[in-house]
Amino acid sequence: MDEQIYQGRELWPESLEVRQLFILLHGLGAESSDLLPLAEQLKEAFPAAGFFLADGTFPFDGGGHGRQWYSNTGINEENRAVRIAEALPAVHQLVTDAQRRFNVLQPDTALVGFSQGAMMALEFCARHDGSAGRVIAFAGRYAKLPELPSELTTIHLLHGEVDSVIPVEYAYAAYERLRELQGDVTLDVESGVGHELQTALVKRAIHRLKTTIPMRSWKQAMSNA
Repeated sequence: MDEQIYQGRELWPESLEVRQLFILLHGLGAESSDLLPLAEQLKEAFPAAGFFLADGTFPFDGGGHGRQWYSNTGINEENRAVRIAEALPAVHQLVTDAQRRFNVLQPDTALVGFSQGAMMALEFCARHDGSAGRVIAFAGRYAKLPELPSELTTIHLLHGEVDSVIPVEYAYAAYERLRELQGDVTLDVESGVGHELQTALVKRAIHRLKTTIPMRSWKQAMSNA
């Protein structure tokens, strides 16, 4: 198991002094190298950040050289949550290990996922609120809508309006539920975009990361005042 968890790519800043950590989780049947263009865009925006591009825990059972976090074969609304729950310990280990290797604390960690990787990121922080300061979920969804708010993790939902793989309605539903729970969440939907890491959505994610003040910071400021 450990050998699978440690697979991936690391990108260090030129100064080697890492102030932020981005952990990137790819989609079903992909691999860490597929996220290099996304990492390069984030690296340009955050030059003092380190990046860990993780490979999925298991070989893709649909064929080819890709990886997966859990099997999508025979997946349905009843068994999806169970499969994700079984896959979460591996993600928890890779997150905590990456934080140790890069010497970065939880609030300075961002968990970035696309598709199945976004689902893992969302479910991870639903169960481990605060283990990462931010979640950037591209084209993802919750297996089941959360019952508790995200108080220590800021959730950024980014979705294509015409996504035919994971329809945008899942993003709207997640946003509304987290808002009802007074969780820390933003939502950006891009028109004409399908199930893809499209440049406009990546730019929106960078904008959110640079401009959104976490709710916990507002609460702390109000408490001090």
